[in-house]
Amino acid sequence: MTAAPYNYSYIFKYIIIGDMGVGKSCLLHQFTEKKFMADCPHTIGVEFGTRIMEVNGQKVKLQIWDTAGQERFRAVTRSYYRGAAGALMVYDITRRSTYNHLSSWLTDARNLTNPNTVNHLLNISYKYIKPLTHLNVRCSLTASVIYGENVEEAFLEAAKRIYQNIQDGSLDLNAAESGVQHKPSAPQGGRLNADSQPPKEGCSC
Repeated sequence: MTAAPYNYSYIFKYIIIGDMGVGKSCLLHQFTEKKFMADCPHTIGVEFGTRIMEVNGQKVKLQIWDTAGQERFRAVTRSYYRGAAGALMVYDITRRSTYNHLSSWLTDARNLTNPNTVNHLLNISYKYIKPLTHLNVRCSLTASVIYGENVEEAFLEAAKRIYQNIQDGSLDLNAAESGVQHKPSAPQGGRLNADSQPPKEGCSC
């Protein structure tokens, strides 16, 4: 018997953005490999990783682009914003400057992605902080790339919101910039059949 060409229903494109050294590559490695990568080298341009996870009863493949935080690579990394369904903005709570630069990263994300891109804030820390409401970002989480705490939750919460956008029709899967693809056997037009829709779940932040 021939194996199925894929075991997922959707592909979601993510980007990870933020200043150099905040833990973006360690975050990607912890999520895809479930291991902490000590002495992680700075990313030159972009790195790439994938993982399949279940979102509201559907298997979804996340294609994740980890972008370099250095200013000299911004021209290159900005090209990867296009067609992103989700953007994880990362900063280090122990470095105030990385917090101060969040507005710039969010501006890039909003200017270079589609209006329905899910922007998700993640701080790498051992301490809790209140959501940064002035940035108008719906969800924020504190994660540990060493122990993996809240790493999976960060990617999952963003994926749930992307999936909800598919269900309510605000995300057009036929648009190249949507950042979402579905396998050819899935129904066309962006919605699942009514009898296959799982219960809707919102962001729990």
